[in-house]
Amino acid sequence: MIPPMATNAIPKFPAGFLWGVSTSAHQIEGAAELREPSVWDAFTAEPGRVKDGSTAATACDHYHRYREDVALLADLGVDAYRFSISWPRVLFDNGRGLDFYDRLVDELCAAGVRPVPTLFHWDLPVGLDWLERDTAARYAEYVQVVAERLGDRVKKWITINEPAEHTLFGHALGAHAPGKRLMFDALPVAHHLLLAHGLGVQALRASGATDIGIANSHGPTWPASQEQPDLEAAAFYDLLLNRLFAEPILLGEYPDGLGELMPGDVAADLKVISEPLDFYGVNYYAPTRVGAPQGEDIEFGGLTIPAELPFSVQEIEDVPVTDFGWPVVPEGLTELLTTFHERYGDRLPPLVITENGCSYEGLHDRARIDYLDGHVRALHRASEAGVDVRGYFVWSLMDNFEWAEGYAQRFGLVHVDFTTQERTKKDSYAWYRSLLRAQR
Repeated sequence: MIPPMATNAIPKFPAGFLWGVSTSAHQIEGAAELREPSVWDAFTAEPGRVKDGSTAATACDHYHRYREDVALLADLGVDAYRFSISWPRVLFDNGRGLDFYDRLVDELCAAGVRPVPTLFHWDLPVGLDWLERDTAARYAEYVQVVAERLGDRVKKWITINEPAEHTLFGHALGAHAPGKRLMFDALPVAHHLLLAHGLGVQALRASGATDIGIANSHGPTWPASQEQPDLEAAAFYDLLLNRLFAEPILLGEYPDGLGELMPGDVAADLKVISEPLDFYGVNYYAPTRVGAPQGEDIEFGGLTIPAELPFSVQEIEDVPVTDFGWPVVPEGLTELLTTFHERYGDRLPPLVITENGCSYEGLHDRARIDYLDGHVRALHRASEAGVDVRGYFVWSLMDNFEWAEGYAQRFGLVHVDFTTQERTKKDSYAWYRSLLRAQR
């Protein structure tokens, strides 16, 4: 049964608004034997790193089933598909790993679905290290190769996905690949990722690309109270997770003196990092409630927040939570976008919501429908408030390998049986299809 639209239909977005879904290569492709190893392969091979002990060696087997998956996209009725290109696959067999993306892009174009590739979504080739400046240069070389091959059909590009999480989870806290626990010594990783983004923009421009952005994760930071220690802790968290990864790109400067902690000729690098963008991608899931440090490690959202950090992350009370334990706060999206609009003004390019979604079990996933319904409405309220928003991508098309959670969390509009690889459309898939038809 197709779930009905909400009683009050979602208002229409402007003509040309881009509706899509997102995935990433390591989480869905499988066919690990047909690419070079990534830091995530090395990470998942270590016992205890992934909660269910799984790997992404097969995942959704999208490499072999991409035609079936593109048919799902076509039936869903999306305008665009955001996927990522695996740098380790491009390196495979003297570059012949790119043949897969040639086939995928052709299939998407034939189906009338716009390809929107992300060029780095955390799967760094083994042997490279974001602590090293040279990795940014190597990334730019890789981008040039991909753009030369696919640029005749791909018009919209995303350089890097969520450098904040890759820095924090992978290099500061050790919860993601490559599993380093450097704390604030991970700051060079942030700088080199931002530099790679800027060099990637330059490489794409040189190839003739005219529609380029990044996918940064952002969310409002809510202080646990109005007491000074909580306000200071929340301001620091906002600096670290939001401003550190937005302002070098948008303003050409690091906030609050952080540039003094970065390696190399920072002033020259910032000119590269702040290369003009055509859109700014925002991945939004929830706000974060932050207070003063509590003197002990805190388990939160699948992460351990160490006691030595100058803040603590606390639960947002009296709101629903997803199966992942993440709070459901659609109004946080409106708040985030209007805050960015006010904070950065004409320095802010048009926005695209490059990820928004939730983890829930079951095919009859009413909770996911309610989540998406609420967030699309919140997005429309931001648009009505004057924010220039040009697109919305649901995370994710299908259930997949959810990083350190393995296969325990299901974010998909399509259910995947990881034993048989059977795809089954969930109620949320039918709901989103109805929404897209109503927006035409």
